[in-house]
Amino acid sequence: MRIEAVLSALLLWSVSVLGQTTAEAYIATYKHIAIEEMRTFKIPASITLAQGILESNSGNSALAVEANNHFGIKCHKEWSGDTFYQDDDEKNECFRKYDNPEESYRDHSLFLTTRSRYSALFELEITDYQGWAKGLKAAGYATNPAYAKSLIDKIDYYDLTRFDRMALGLLAETDGQEADTLESEGLGLPYQKSIAPFSPDDKSAYELAEMTKSGRFVYLNNGVKFIYAKDGDTPISLGAELGVFSYQIYKYNYLENGTDYVFKSGDLIYIEPLKNKCRKPSHYTMQYGETLRDVALKFAVKLEKLQKKNDVKENTYLAPGRQIRLK
Repeated sequence: MRIEAVLSALLLWSVSVLGQTTAEAYIATYKHIAIEEMRTFKIPASITLAQGILESNSGNSALAVEANNHFGIKCHKEWSGDTFYQDDDEKNECFRKYDNPEESYRDHSLFLTTRSRYSALFELEITDYQGWAKGLKAAGYATNPAYAKSLIDKIDYYDLTRFDRMALGLLAETDGQEADTLESEGLGLPYQKSIAPFSPDDKSAYELAEMTKSGRFVYLNNGVKFIYAKDGDTPISLGAELGVFSYQIYKYNYLENGTDYVFKSGDLIYIEPLKNKCRKPSHYTMQYGETLRDVALKFAVKLEKLQKKNDVKENTYLAPGRQIRLK
């Protein structure tokens, strides 16, 4: 068993012995669900977790313990499932009862996405957790006048936005301490050999720029927009999806135009021209097996500019350890 899993288990065991689940233990238990719900329904994981902590008292409320209801969702006329009754704004009100907490999280996502009064939330930036918190209060999710502030305070105190970054592929999703690098799966892949942003510690390389109409996240490296591929993507299919010419996908990524190139999940694909120079760093040391094309794609700098700056001809072998000028 991984040490992180052992520590997590010990944490949950210790709080169960004491009879109360802490907010930290609650986060450790449900963060993965919140991340997946964000990826599926575009609701910030930070907001979901903050609501869960607040509405369920970190999983300790009678509603959470006895009805697996973590978000205080009442029955409403369309509910046909099991019910649980307790006093709230009025005496003996009807609340939804679930078989497990996962059902509660999914119903929370459906509750927000299927009601028109919450539609304005989905016009906000997905990283604007303060806007989401205020929007939930304005839409009437809760009657507490301090509801938005309570959510924002919990997000800030527990650094819940890190789970938004995980869902967006900007931070690794781990069972223990969150790493500063990204995992090699799906949107979690920050780079792969030969087409990598320079450093996973350089957060500017992973700045979230926008979302496409088809639901892909667009990031910036050296100010250049890129996306992560899905298995089976091709320059032609991406051109049609993104509204650009396929030859541009070939050109920006230095692929031979017209070839039947098929991307793998996680491939970094530029969707606009690379820059003439790199903002930072100014130099780079060649690694074993790298080509100048690899460096160009790693830093989003035009290959021909690197060739000129370093007096290197096309297909010239560059020995490991050689310094390459990027500015």
